[in-house]
Formats: sequence, structure tokens, C-alpha cells
Amino acid sequence: MDGDRIVREYQLLGLRLGKLVPGVVDSFTGDRALRRQVDDEPRPHPAALAEHATLLRRELPDAELESARKRFLDAHLTALECTARKLAGVRVAFVDEVRAYFQVDVRLGNPDTYRHAHARLGEVLPGGGSLAERLADHRAGDTVPPRKLKAAVHALSSALRDQVRQHFALPAHEVVEYEIVGDKPWSGFNYYLGDFRSRVAINADLGHRMSNLPHLVAHESYPGHHTEHCRKEVGLVGKRGHAEQSIFVINTPQCLMAEGMAELGLHAAVGPGWGRWTELILRDLGLRMDGDQAERVEAAAAGLLAVRQDAALMLHDRRASPDDVVAFLRRWLLVPEQRARHMLRFLADPLWRAYTTTYVEGAWLVRAWLDMRPPGETLSERYLRLLDEPMVPATLEADLRDGVPRLPSGGR
Repeated sequence: MDGDRIVREYQLLGLRLGKLVPGVVDSFTGDRALRRQVDDEPRPHPAALAEHATLLRRELPDAELESARKRFLDAHLTALECTARKLAGVRVAFVDEVRAYFQVDVRLGNPDTYRHAHARLGEVLPGGGSLAERLADHRAGDTVPPRKLKAAVHALSSALRDQVRQHFALPAHEVVEYEIVGDKPWSGFNYYLGDFRSRVAINADLGHRMSNLPHLVAHESYPGHHTEHCRKEVGLVGKRGHAEQSIFVINTPQCLMAEGMAELGLHAAVGPGWGRWTELILRDLGLRMDGDQAERVEAAAAGLLAVRQDAALMLHDRRASPDDVVAFLRRWLLVPEQRARHMLRFLADPLWRAYTTTYVEGAWLVRAWLDMRPPGETLSERYLRLLDEPMVPATLEADLRDGVPRLPSGGR
């Protein structure tokens, strides 16, 4: 069976869903004729799109495609089918929705883990007042003045780009342009424009901390989303002809892989000592931070990673009230009400409601897979394979379950 036809139909399916849900197609750098075709079509019915996804999955086993591409397409057709079914009015349980999108099963975290994280924070933030007050004071002193936000972003981006280019080849004319925006449910967003160009929007409404900004820039640009898009455009699409990689649809396994990689971006590019590294870069802008202390605080707070996923489960699976979810976020994340309500806005958004899982489960899965690297393979080499190969979460899960480090080129 013609594999190229299935790939083309997969691209069209994603573009047609994008016609129904603005924003669901994160990027498309494939054949422009396909986009024109969809633009000229009448508005599709979501039930028909779901049926088409099911049909393509049935045809996939007999397609003339290598096994890694079949795994990728099967996982993504499953996700698109779920999106289409929901648009057609089918009720899908939240945990089933998350599984269909991202190939992971989610469950509530352990409050004891959060209590332990609070205890660790208390140790690194001694003094009077409640832990929430001490953390608020620390973060107030860590704030980037709005007038210096763009300069700080550019300084960190330039330094991270230099770091990444030492380990990963990037196209000579790749570029990231930054803009400061507001009134968004996210803190930052990468718009990949194709031809190795990205526009990264930074949401100024939230306020940004010196200790968090390098994570954000690494996540969106180097070695995160921008780097991944560039390398896949050169390698998987350009050299290997994997046209399915030229479309990126929200709420697919691709997202969990991408967000997991991006969340570990600073870990891969700089690693331990990132706090002092950041301190030295920002010092040239007249910004003062204690890099070592920032690193200690962030390490302690890492134990609270799953709190936002718990909040999503409370809201969509347990049917908790928005006020109860806000109280939960405030209790465990030690944030003010305004910040908690901004988080709730993201969790309640129809497009993004399941997306928090990509950061939580994605970070756990990618870190575990990176840590399970074979002897002699560096962290950079291991991370590069995530950027360059058509993996899905189930691939990493299988490697971790088998306890066998994944070898280059899909070997064992």
C-alpha cells in the first residue's frame, strides 16, 4: 500500500482539524498545495474526520513505510481521531482523552511528595514568616524588571545558542525573533515559521524571574522547540523524506515529546551550575542574582512538578470547583491567588486543558530516558537523538521497561 498517500492524508487530516479549531495546528511547513486545498474546501464535519482517521489506521499496517514511521503515524492518528470525536460531541473521559493524545496514563500525585518539597524549600529558605512568605520574598528579589526583560531574553538566547552550537549542528541562517506580549494563558510560545525561523512570544503579564528565564529561553529556542524544528526540517523531512514531521498538531504524542525535551533543555545545554552561569550573563545587564541559591530553590521546588497535573485532574476528572482548584494550587505551589487563577485559565482552556500533562509526564519520561544512556554516550549525544529521531512516548516507555539503552538509528 502506498505509504506516501497515507502520509499525505494524515497531513490533510491535521489541516482540516485546524479549520475547525484555530490554533490546533501549531506549525505546517509542508506542501503549500495541501494548505490551499484545505482552504478551498467547505468546512468539514468532525465525525467524518474521525472516521477517516480510523480508516487510515486500519490501512497503516500494510503501508510501505518503515516501522518507526508506522508507530509515529498510528500514535498521531489515534490522537487526531480523539480530537475529532470530541468535536463531534462524543463525551470522552479526561484520563482517556489524555491517553489518546499523549500515550500516558495520569493519576493524582502523592501529597507526601509535596510536603517533602516544602520541607526542602524550608531548609534552603530559612528565616521568619511562613514558607509562602519566604518564597514570595525570594521571588520578589529574583524578579526581572519589565524594562530589562527583552534585553535579558536576548542575552540568554545568545549565550544558549553558543552552547548549543558546540554540540548540535544548526543551519547557518537559523534565527529566532522575540516579542513581548500580554493577555495569554501561557508564559512563552514558539511559533515556528519554517525555513529555520521562529518567532518566540514572551508573556510579560506574569512577571519573569532571573532564575526561570534561562529555562524559558532554553525551552522555546536553544535547544528546545526552535532547535528541534530546525533539525527535523533538515534531517527527518529534508534528508529522509518523513513528510509527516512537517506538521505539528496540538494534543498529539509529538507534543509530549517536544515539551519533555524542552523542559530538559537547560539541563542538556548547561547542566549543573546553570545558576552561576545565568548570574554571570545577567550581571552585564546590571541584574544581580545569587545563582547558587537560585539553583537550590529550583531543585527543591522540582518536587512540586505534578501539582498542576493534579489540578487538571481535579477540574476535569473529579469535577472540583474552580475555587477549590485555585485553593489547591495556592496551597502546594505557594503562589498568590492571581498567579493561581492564571494557571486555572490555562487548565480550563478547551484547547489546552489536557496539555499540562506534556510538561509533567514529558519531563519525567525524557529525564529517565536521558539518564538511561549507554556507557560512553554523552548527555548531548543522547539528547540529540531525541531531536533527530521520530520517537513517540511509547518508544521511550518500552526502552525504560526493558532496561535496554536505545542505540543510534533505531537499533537495539
